[in-house]
Amino acid sequence: MKIALTEFVTLDGVSQGPGSAAEDPSDGFGSGGWLVPFLDKTFVERTSAWLDLADGLLLGRRTYEAFARDWPRITDPADPFTKRMNSLPKYVVTNTLTAGDWRPTTVLRGDATRTVRELKEAPGGELQIHGSARLGHALLSAGLVDTLRLAVAPVVLGTGRRLFTHPATATGFRLTRHEATQEGLLLLEYETTGEVRTADYAGVAELR
Repeated sequence: MKIALTEFVTLDGVSQGPGSAAEDPSDGFGSGGWLVPFLDKTFVERTSAWLDLADGLLLGRRTYEAFARDWPRITDPADPFTKRMNSLPKYVVTNTLTAGDWRPTTVLRGDATRTVRELKEAPGGELQIHGSARLGHALLSAGLVDTLRLAVAPVVLGTGRRLFTHPATATGFRLTRHEATQEGLLLLEYETTGEVRTADYAGVAELR
């Protein structure tokens, strides 16, 4: 299977608490809900299409517990995400949980990169990481992420947990799709390419 990392981020890379003030106030974060003012039909259609590619969800413990609390409570049959989120197999990477109530759930204990690498070798489509920025960062640094999907909001917060932090492994990407919504979100899809390419600047004339 391929590993796809989907994240909502600000222009300065913050991924914490996009959905509401109460979503993740850890470490005193007080700017939760920064994505919501920019949601529109295009965003819903595109992210719903991304979710339709999933054969399973790969989550860290914190995100799993938040999702397991909130998603089963959504009962609107018109919601394009609820049925998929609740029915997809969930794989939670944790050494503190022994079981999960948000069925179907499989707990992956031990070293995250080893257990995910083994899971990645199974046949199937995509295992999608939603939220779980720490897990996504670790797997990206380990070279296990194949696809990166970002919804970038036109805000700078200056505080909050960021998707990409140091130390990290330098990683190259190739842009495969891009789209701007009417409300100003950038929806970006990348494939990982491995090593970062570098070159010396030789002047604009050579680029003509």
